[in-house]
This record gives sequence, C-alpha cells and structure tokens, in this order.
Amino acid sequence: MALPTLRIIGFILGIFLITLAVAMVVPMLTLLTFERTDDLQAFIWASLITGGCGIALIAPGRPTNAKLRPRDMYFLTTMSWLIVCCYAALPMMLTQHISYTDAFFETMSGITTTGATVLSGLDSASPGLLMWRSLLHWLGGIGFIGMAVAILPLLRVGGMRLFQTESSDWSEKVVPRSHIAGQYLIAIYVGFTLSAVLAFWLSGMNLFDSINHAMSTVSTGGFSTSDASMGKFSPASHWVAMFFMLLGSLPFTLYVATLRGHRMALVRDQQVRGFVMMLVATSVLFSGWYWLSHDAYWLDALRIVTFNVVSVVTTTGFAVGDYSQWGGFAVMVFFYLTFIGGCSGSTSGGLKMFRFQVAYELLRANLKQLIHPRAVIRQQYNGHNLDEEIVRSILTFSFFITMTIGVLALCLAFLGLDLITALTGAASAVCNVGPGLGAIIGPAGNFGPLPDAAKWLLSIGMLLGRLEIITVLVVLTPAFWRH
Repeated sequence: MALPTLRIIGFILGIFLITLAVAMVVPMLTLLTFERTDDLQAFIWASLITGGCGIALIAPGRPTNAKLRPRDMYFLTTMSWLIVCCYAALPMMLTQHISYTDAFFETMSGITTTGATVLSGLDSASPGLLMWRSLLHWLGGIGFIGMAVAILPLLRVGGMRLFQTESSDWSEKVVPRSHIAGQYLIAIYVGFTLSAVLAFWLSGMNLFDSINHAMSTVSTGGFSTSDASMGKFSPASHWVAMFFMLLGSLPFTLYVATLRGHRMALVRDQQVRGFVMMLVATSVLFSGWYWLSHDAYWLDALRIVTFNVVSVVTTTGFAVGDYSQWGGFAVMVFFYLTFIGGCSGSTSGGLKMFRFQVAYELLRANLKQLIHPRAVIRQQYNGHNLDEEIVRSILTFSFFITMTIGVLALCLAFLGLDLITALTGAASAVCNVGPGLGAIIGPAGNFGPLPDAAKWLLSIGMLLGRLEIITVLVVLTPAFWRH
C-alpha cells in the first residue's frame, strides 16, 4: 500500500479518534451531574490519550494527491472499527479496574451494537460508565448506517449492490448530493433518539434511564442500566421499546426518501413489507402458543412474547424474563430468529431480510424452470434484476457467515464450553444479537464467566458480523497485500 494512501487512512483514523475523545466528555458531564467524581479521572486520562493519538495521526496533514480506491476502503473500514474499539475500551478498563480483555469485549459489543456484556451489578454501577456503554451503541449505530448505505454497496459486499441505485441508498433521485443525505440521516437518527427519550420518560422511567435506553433502542444495541434489562421497567416502556426497535431496524435512507417527498417509500419497499409481516406473524403465533401453554393473561402473553421476538429479530438483545426457560420449542424458535436480522441500511445485524427474500425468489424461479425448461424466467427483487454478480455475492456471504459461526462454535467448544453456550454464543456474536441461550450466557446471565480466549474469539465474531464478514476477509488474503 502506497505511502500517500497510508497517510490519508491515518488522517481519517485520527479524525475518528478525536471524535471519540470528544465523546468521552459526555460521561464526564454525567458524573459531574450526579456528583460522582470517583471515575472522572479515568475518563479524563482516556480522553487525553485518545485525543493525543488522534492529533498525532492528523499532524502530517491530508495528502492532496491521494485517492482511496475500493480496495483501500476494505482496509479503512476494518481498521476504523478496530482502532476505535481499542481506544474506547480505555475508560472501562480504568473505571472498572477490569482486565483489558473484558474492557475490549464490552467495548466491541457496544460499538458493534451487539449488546453482550461481561458486567454485573449494573443497578449500582457508575452513571458515567452506564452512559459510556449506551453512547458506544449510539455512535456505532449511526456509524454502521453510514457504512451500510455508502460503503458496502460500492464494495459489492453480500449483495448490497441491490440498494446502490434504489431509493434506499445515496441515489440522485432521493437527494441531490451525498453530504445532504448524510445530514438527513443524522437528523433522523437524532430525532428518533430524542423522541425515544421523551416516550420512555412518559412511560415511567427517570430521565437518566430514558436517555440510556433511547440510545440503546434506536441503535438496536441492547445495553441496559439494570441486570434485569427491560424487565425492571413498566409494561408501557416495553411497548415504547418495541416501537423504536422496529424503527431502528428499517432502512434509514427510506426515511430520507419519505422526507424528500416519496411518501410511500416505506410501504412500497419489498424488504420492509416482508420484514413487518414476518414480525407480526411470528409474534401472534408465538404469543398464542405462550398463552395456551403458560396460563398467562392474553395481553401479557402478547407483550412479553412480542417484545422478545422483536428484540431478537432486530438484534437488539433486550429481554423481558428468561425465555430460555420457556421450554425446548421456545429455545429453538429464538435460535432460528437469531439469524434473521433487520433490513439493509438499518442499525440491525444478522443476515438481513432481503437475503431471505432473494433466496426465495431464486428457489421459486428454479422450480418454475424445472417445470418449464424452455421458459425464460426473469428473476427480480424490489424492481432490480438479480444478475449473476448479485446472486454470487449473496451466496458467498451466506456461505461464509455459516462457516464463521460453525468454526467459532467449534473453537469455543474446544475451550471447554458446552454445546448450547458455544453454538448460541457464536451465532449471537456474529449476528450481533447479544445474549445467547443457556444458563451462562442466556438472557438471565452474561459473558463474564467465559475464559479470556473465548471473549477474544467472540469479539472477532462481533466485528466480522458487523462488517458483513467479506470486508474483513478481503484484508486478510495474501493477494490484497501483493500490490
């Protein structure tokens, strides 16, 4: 990689680190508001170290004659998430006096909006630490939106090119210039967050809990201020969380399209319709089963089941009760739901709904071709022709995400974890869901008891899943570094 290219990548990473250092002021102000100065010094030092390294990276200046090629974007995307995570772990290590392994795991979980945690005793934890965890979710959420709609389609990762010229991307039909689209995205994201704060506050939460859960919900992250997660709060707050988890899992650029005059953009989108219909059908049928088998009031059954279904499918990771205790059928259903994810261009992880829909379209076309061998069958999705490149990209991504989960689960089992913990831990990490299943990492537990090697492996899994796997694998190939 040429020196000018490395310089411009370093310059961009420096800007990210300076932004991260400035963000650390938020938990500092939180500590001052609560008159808790015991952790203030830790955040000050972390901010100074992060900001100093950022300034050192931008000090040489931005090269004027350097341009980033698509191959350089693979490296920049991977390094930006990794470097930011390394520095964002400093406040947690200095504040909690925990190992860097635990701090890195918690930070990676936060910034990838996974929601898996190694911490306990959250109800009495430092308000600065709780605010920092939620803020990592919020920053990671808007960062992934920008990456999903601006970078991944250009890199032709995992079939994302389907949305390169769709109204759910940086199209000239939606906004005249990409920086204006970015302003719209940020405004919508902030607007959703402020609305969620108000709604949570009206549902009975105090202001501090409302702010934290608003950032976690809109980013579909899952960090809470209580060990009981959302189970600590009122039923009204559960419905509020469901609504904003759903908003966070829909394509944000369709919100931009709606504001720009395309009033039916969300309704007409095939991915959105399929996603909402799947959530409604699963929630209603599963709630009926829970109501009949657990002797619960029907409205409580609908609320509890729908909340957990929406939380898992949108890869948020909040929990109301321990659904792993509902029986084998429920455990299997939630394990399947772990893989689905939200829509492309949202804050959700997982496989994404559009890949399931494309797979169905391909299956239907192949069945028709078998019945009518001479027929010319057009394969389309959401108004796009499914050409060979898109199909190959989706199949490649699906294969590698399955292989990643399998290999990661095998490595966790080698470290001594039981089958349920290893398999669901790998799946929840790569799909960025958060809690797994079982007594250790289930909704009622956390990842703290796992060995350090398992935490590092799961951290890698979170990063791979958040960056759509192929983005990272390209950087690891020898061919990437030959020229």
